[in-house]
Amino acid sequence: MTTRTIIRTPEAPPAAGPYSQAISGAGLVFVAGQLPVDLAGKVPDGVEAQTRQSLANVAAVLAAAGASPASVVKTTVFLKNMNDFAAMNAIYAETFGGSLPARSTIEVARLPRDVLVEIECIALVDQA
Repeated sequence: MTTRTIIRTPEAPPAAGPYSQAISGAGLVFVAGQLPVDLAGKVPDGVEAQTRQSLANVAAVLAAAGASPASVVKTTVFLKNMNDFAAMNAIYAETFGGSLPARSTIEVARLPRDVLVEIECIALVDQA
């Protein structure tokens, strides 16, 4: 049986409910949806700043699992308003650059804390 490891890091906000920041196993890490909340519990204004914060939280959780944005194979972006797609997409492209993962983007009715964006991902973990 493959073991799974719960990933926790103080470099990203703790899980806001009964779930883990991430789970790794079988060479993969599954990062839970990351809200745009900083370590002080604050949410920045605007979709650009919120996208940057969500991706910074994703990167912190990935680092704790031994991965990085370059090892991400799939993301899911949840947007409060699809009219924010272009602004989110520009920040997203800055983060992933030439290593673009597969992605789904979904407009949702509401997100926790009434944020504008939430991002989750699956990444490869170096098993060396």
